Amino acid sequence: MTKERIIHTASGWPMLFGLIACAFGLAYLFYWTIAGRPEPLVVPLIAACVLSAVWGVLLGGFFTLQPNVSAVLLLFGDYKGTTKDNGFRWANPFLTKTKVSLRAHNLNGEHLKVNDNRGNPVEIGVVVVWRVQDTAQAVFDVENYREYVTVQSESAVRHLATRYPYDTGEEDELSLRGSIDEVSVALQEELAERLIRAGVIVDEARISHLAYAPEIAGAMLRRQQAEAIIAARRRIVDGAVGMVEMALEKLEASHAVSLDEERKASMVSNLLVVLCGEKEASPIVNAGSLYT
Repeated sequence: MTKERIIHTASGWPMLFGLIACAFGLAYLFYWTIAGRPEPLVVPLIAACVLSAVWGVLLGGFFTLQPNVSAVLLLFGDYKGTTKDNGFRWANPFLTKTKVSLRAHNLNGEHLKVNDNRGNPVEIGVVVVWRVQDTAQAVFDVENYREYVTVQSESAVRHLATRYPYDTGEEDELSLRGSIDEVSVALQEELAERLIRAGVIVDEARISHLAYAPEIAGAMLRRQQAEAIIAARRRIVDGAVGMVEMALEKLEASHAVSLDEERKASMVSNLLVVLCGEKEASPIVNAGSLYT
């Protein structure tokens, strides 16, 4: 595994001014050897040509780096280091300079159709924020680090979807829909483990799209509606039972009326019908005796 080595390069401005001065000197040398004498001097002319070629080679050493951009330097295939010095720089003109951005990148993944933990087909998409941490690994250890991030992100999403159900009725069970934060943390950890080979770190990974596949969306919607109705009914029954218990306790504590077990059962039945019914009850007032 290749490790990044940080090196520093020289500022390009002193070299630029030096090359400009050399250009004036070469121009005067050409004039002196050709136009300034009746017969050109061969040796000075050859020297001027050689110096001009050197001047042109040195001119190829200039490059610029913006903030959060680095350059991987190679000398005839040998890795010499990575420079992160911003601005107008100059380095050995024979160095190959491969620029690598250190800025944060957004990967908006495609909507993938996968099976969840219970075998239900779901559509899932994620957004990943990543950046290059080790430029040497990004350039030398993988063929194309951008494509590597895309492929590994898709693989991680498919693997993650098989670990959790889309939805669950259990309070302690994690699900893709009900445990977004926990699932996002698990996705980020898995991506970090997969992308470390390419020198890439993951700053954030979140689910951006989650839905049942179209072929089962209608059935699952009816199932969710049924579960919601059952949960609502359960809450209504719990509240109604509590109100009936409170009514019986208050009646016994106030000694306003004495009820036997049969009358208590009748009262509980009537109260539950009133409290749990979907429509308003129409009570029948008994104006006679309680036992008639």
